[in-house]
Amino acid sequence: MRELDIIFGGFADAHVGALDAAELAQFEALLDADDDLAFAWICAGRAPPPHDGPLFSKILAFCAQKGLSE
Repeated sequence: MRELDIIFGGFADAHVGALDAAELAQFEALLDADDDLAFAWICAGRAPPPHDGPLFSKILAFCAQKGLSE
């Protein structure tokens, strides 16, 4: 899904170098999630466990900062 590629790709470009091993594993799990579900989680501003957490909050903040959540 192009929209999700823009969100996750932009987030990765901006933040992947600063993520620790646990956050990278969480990010990979989000990348492996079904695109429609992951996009719906971002639109809703929450995700089910185990995806919801500090990393997901960082992604939501990135979306808000870039105007991708409007």
